[in-house]
Amino acid sequence: MTSRQRLSMVAVTLLAALGLSFTGAGTAASAAPAAAPAPVTALATPITGTAADGGAFAGTFTPSKFTTQGSELLATGVLTGTVSDASGATVGTVTRTVALPVTIAAATCQVLNLVLGPLHLDLLGLVVDLNQVHLVITAVQAAGNLLGNLLCAITHLLDGTPTAGGLAALLNAILALLGRL
Repeated sequence: MTSRQRLSMVAVTLLAALGLSFTGAGTAASAAPAAAPAPVTALATPITGTAADGGAFAGTFTPSKFTTQGSELLATGVLTGTVSDASGATVGTVTRTVALPVTIAAATCQVLNLVLGPLHLDLLGLVVDLNQVHLVITAVQAAGNLLGNLLCAITHLLDGTPTAGGLAALLNAILALLGRL
């Protein structure tokens, strides 16, 4: 495995760990080709959709940069794919620069990971033998998960919440590193 492939895998893993996903139909952007860095094809995300008349779109979105619009994080990149009609016949192809909103998916956080080795207790003639115990408690953040949301908030209390601009800068730095390999 080359260093470019390893770094690409690290970036994809980081994006997955952050729980980032692209949502919405996106808006067309008219960025100059020289201003936007080349998309990193290792980060191509499959995009599919269907129309009310039975037509379909299948393609990929490859991010080239991340920006903010107010407090919203946007991924700008190239959308490529094919459009087909209700019978499945190809109607045309699309290659277009678009900006898509990025959302952070429901996250989990590990609250406790406790491993106890084998235990032997002799309490005045009462003998207790316990084999290895592995206790894992995970909180899930989502709408309606009051305890999960609270425990994740407490777990990450001192981490600091990154702003959309800070997250965009971090993601752009990762894309730049991948583009230099």
